[in-house]
Amino acid sequence: MRTAILARHAESEFSVRAAVSSDPALRVGLTPAGEEQARGLGRLLEDEPIDVCVVTEFERTRRTAELALEGRDVEVLVVPELNDPRAGRFDGGPLDEFRAWSWAHGSADEPPGGGESRLALASRLARGYRRVLERPEETVLVVGHALPMAYVLGGPTRRIDMLDYVTPHRLSRGELQAGVDRLEAWAAAPTW
Repeated sequence: MRTAILARHAESEFSVRAAVSSDPALRVGLTPAGEEQARGLGRLLEDEPIDVCVVTEFERTRRTAELALEGRDVEVLVVPELNDPRAGRFDGGPLDEFRAWSWAHGSADEPPGGGESRLALASRLARGYRRVLERPEETVLVVGHALPMAYVLGGPTRRIDMLDYVTPHRLSRGELQAGVDRLEAWAAAPTW
């Protein structure tokens, strides 16, 4: 891989109402506005030579990629390690409640009800982004989620602002490698 283009999925039925969707088995599609946003991503990338597209197990990432790449012959690969974090009992509920719990707890704490700690998430994401780095194709489009992308773009912090829908973030191999190295270093010695 020489270039990675990271883009958050388009507006989903849960994100529009600020609800948590952390179970890929629950089908959560895009809103009509989200479908148009995904097509807009395709227009933004129409001159980019996309060799392969990586998505997560969530329908919202797959549908965004499908609409953005409509009419193009691009292989789509699912990389589960880039999934959103498991939120446990917060799944389906208000995002603000999950964020408040996360902000008040340490990186090794798991949300009640089978959630995933931020420490486990960082390690998982590092493995997922390493899979992207190992791709033989030159340009990889990654359609994913706000928190996993923010972690590789800027590193794990207790509070992270949401990334905009379908905004492309172009990273060189070296930049993505640095983001993965930062994730791995933090997972080895978390700061919160």
